[in-house]
Amino acid sequence: MIIRGGENIYPREIENYLFTHPKVASAAVFGIPDEFYGEELVAWIKLHEGQAATEQEMRDFCRAGLAHFKIPKIIRFVDRFPMTVTGKLQKFRMREVMCGESKKR
Repeated sequence: MIIRGGENIYPREIENYLFTHPKVASAAVFGIPDEFYGEELVAWIKLHEGQAATEQEMRDFCRAGLAHFKIPKIIRFVDRFPMTVTGKLQKFRMREVMCGESKKR
């Protein structure tokens, strides 16, 4: 669970909604630390082969079916996700990458 500005957000709910987009093959949603909200939403999205999309397209899609506080602030398109040898997503590694990037800003 992610707590953003006092709201409880379940990443799976957002991931399931993103899966309904015809271009999305896979998605992972997680939180990173934010000074104002406590945590901010990040979505890593893998598109189907040969598809292209923009961050704004994904945000507009989310606006149509999710509450405003559940729309990811940061959207990154990736070719693959960090996985364990048993095939589970390593969201902690994704968080490390994003936290490292936010410190560089």
